[in-house]
Amino acid sequence: MRFTDEFRDPGLILQTSDEIRRLADPARHYRLMEVCGGHTHAIYRFGLNDLLPPNIELVHGPGCPVCVLPMGRIDDGLAIAAGNDVIFTAFGDMMRVPGTHGSPLEHKARGADVRIVYSPADALKIARANPCRHVMFFAIGFETTAPSTALTLMRAKAEGIRNFSVFCNHVTIIPAIRAILDSPDMRIDAFIGPGHVSTVIGCRVYEWIARNEGKPIAVSGFEPLDVLQSIVMILRQMERGEAKVENQYRRVVPWEGNRAALKVMADVFTLRSYFEWRGMGFISQSALALNDAYADWDAERLFKVPGIRVTDPKAAQCGEVLKGVLKPQQCKLFGSECTPENPVGALMVSSEGACAAYYQYDHRKSQLVSIPA
Repeated sequence: MRFTDEFRDPGLILQTSDEIRRLADPARHYRLMEVCGGHTHAIYRFGLNDLLPPNIELVHGPGCPVCVLPMGRIDDGLAIAAGNDVIFTAFGDMMRVPGTHGSPLEHKARGADVRIVYSPADALKIARANPCRHVMFFAIGFETTAPSTALTLMRAKAEGIRNFSVFCNHVTIIPAIRAILDSPDMRIDAFIGPGHVSTVIGCRVYEWIARNEGKPIAVSGFEPLDVLQSIVMILRQMERGEAKVENQYRRVVPWEGNRAALKVMADVFTLRSYFEWRGMGFISQSALALNDAYADWDAERLFKVPGIRVTDPKAAQCGEVLKGVLKPQQCKLFGSECTPENPVGALMVSSEGACAAYYQYDHRKSQLVSIPA
């Protein structure tokens, strides 16, 4: 299949759903984690839960980079900008994420120079246009977006643009999956592997999950049939007593990854010893930092970083939801105090957040009532 409408064909979707019901052992309960937040949104958006038998439970994972960022890192970035008359630039999905003293948009409303960009190259363009001001790009994302940050830093260095820096918050997916598997309160039978990040890192990097943990994994695309076909792949493995990595998203994801993207990342970044994840604590070698060759463009070396550490609001249960221990609707604040219009936690803000997905599609669906004629 090549076109979007083929991956949304109702007949093929029902046929695949029937295949899932045939493969699922009614005496067994299956817990499958979709690692990527994009999959969570696809599952809720297309109502895929309604097509699965009740003994297949889909559990959302930590694949939303905005959601896993702790509030202290947001506070640090905003503090750097405020204390040094810096133009703060970031992607749009960061703008409404709350820090201790408000989101970047709220800081903008108080007079801070906060600007939305669509790529790090846009932030570099702002630096070129404002040679007397310093421009900091608040970099965020998994390996999916890290290559674009690396290429922008290469361009800044090549052009000698010194009024530009990066506050790096890029994280890596493998240590997060390992932390999930090591968690004593989490039981996962298999993984629906992340599609976006796998376009960069490939599929081979997941082989340890199957080999060492005995968990099947199918890297999936984001259309309804993609997700359902990935579940079929997983169930067939489990029926045969196998555990291996399969690539359902072969039209986009190369097995070995994108070698050019991996090279530019290796040229610009180094692994951090530890990095804090929201709800998951400090995870070793789970994030990227600029290497010594790019020290002159590293905001954490150019400016004093407060190193703020704060916990989420006590009533919010972002950590439990983020790890898949709780469903979004089980959080005490969900749908009442915490909504997309007034988010308490990042999971209600991001376009890939589990709470936002559930609220937008499933929760609102449940609120619909029939109107008398």
